[in-house]
Amino acid sequence: MKKSTKKNLIEYSIIFGIIGTLYITGLHTEVLGFVQRGVLVTGLMDPDTEKEFAENESYPQADFSMKLISSNGEKLDMESLRGKVIFLNIWASWCPPCLAEMPGINKLYKDVDKDKVAFIMLSVDDDFTRAMKFHQKKNFDFEIYQAPKGLPSMYYSQSIPTTYVIDAKGNLALTHSGMGDFNTSDFKAYLKELE
Repeated sequence: MKKSTKKNLIEYSIIFGIIGTLYITGLHTEVLGFVQRGVLVTGLMDPDTEKEFAENESYPQADFSMKLISSNGEKLDMESLRGKVIFLNIWASWCPPCLAEMPGINKLYKDVDKDKVAFIMLSVDDDFTRAMKFHQKKNFDFEIYQAPKGLPSMYYSQSIPTTYVIDAKGNLALTHSGMGDFNTSDFKAYLKELE
């Protein structure tokens, strides 16, 4: 009896030691993101590209009033993207589900026609330099942005990540709360339909 108690204490100490080390070093976000990437592979979190509105209703007009600043310090007025399909993803560097979906988003980004589809990877980190360091460390191809004057109410969400897709006509065609696998043939075909 005494040996099993001692063995259990050692096992629990090791587990708590590993968990504590991950939190102290900040690697817990990366590890949780990696685990959640496995969930994405199942397809359970794929965005629903079926029409969310009845046939007699239409999509709402998207809000193009957002002013953005890139990690390079360049300003981007969302209005300048009108006429393109816009993939708008709201994320943070401390959010494991955000990190889980980013490799797939990066693959999607590399596969689409940049003349027809624009990506706004919008960080909501309190300190944008954290998002920039994360972006640089991961070497993603897409640009990241911040919205120093805040988000229009249309893009407020209780969860991150949240992804919005705006069609080429300026309609808000898709809202997906939570992580998703966007690097699928179905989603790529959906983006083409919106061009």
